[in-house]
Amino acid sequence: MLYAQVHLTLPAWVHDTVDATRAYRSDAEKVALAIDLSKRNIEANSGGPFGAAVFGPDDRIIAVGVNRVVPHACSVAHAEMMAYMLAQGRTQRLRLNRDAEDRPVGPITLATSSQPCCQCYGATVWAGIDRLLIGARSEDVETLTEFDEGPLPADWVGELQSRGIAVVRDLERNAARAVLRAYGESGGARY
Repeated sequence: MLYAQVHLTLPAWVHDTVDATRAYRSDAEKVALAIDLSKRNIEANSGGPFGAAVFGPDDRIIAVGVNRVVPHACSVAHAEMMAYMLAQGRTQRLRLNRDAEDRPVGPITLATSSQPCCQCYGATVWAGIDRLLIGARSEDVETLTEFDEGPLPADWVGELQSRGIAVVRDLERNAARAVLRAYGESGGARY
């Protein structure tokens, strides 16, 4: 029998941790939330050391995501992918920054604990993101853990910017690096 359904979930602790009514006004606050999610995910042993959050124009959370690759045996269950899928489901918009009549709805921001891998980079192009906020860099991920972030265009930031996606790097980078370091030193599973 072939499976005809995909069912991915966030861990239960997310519902008790995230305040969806709060406005996260600064870029640093947005990335700090993503980093906190990544830290809690490894502390709860519910996935890898990555967190992400999609914010609407009012600076409130549309959706969050954490890495769920191993718990779901699903290679696409990265934090950014989970956040995108949940945001799209919640808003019923394929491109988060466009409404049903293709009018702008935004800006839509993704905050992520670490630079998107090649898979999440590609999804960012199509998900309708206006701003991408990043904590740790891919070289931090690869140096502090054993993850392979995959190939990106040489000028990946320029490629996103040419598509209208503003990129801000190194927000709360030391805090993001600390989570990655702790995970790498613990010998955690490679999600």
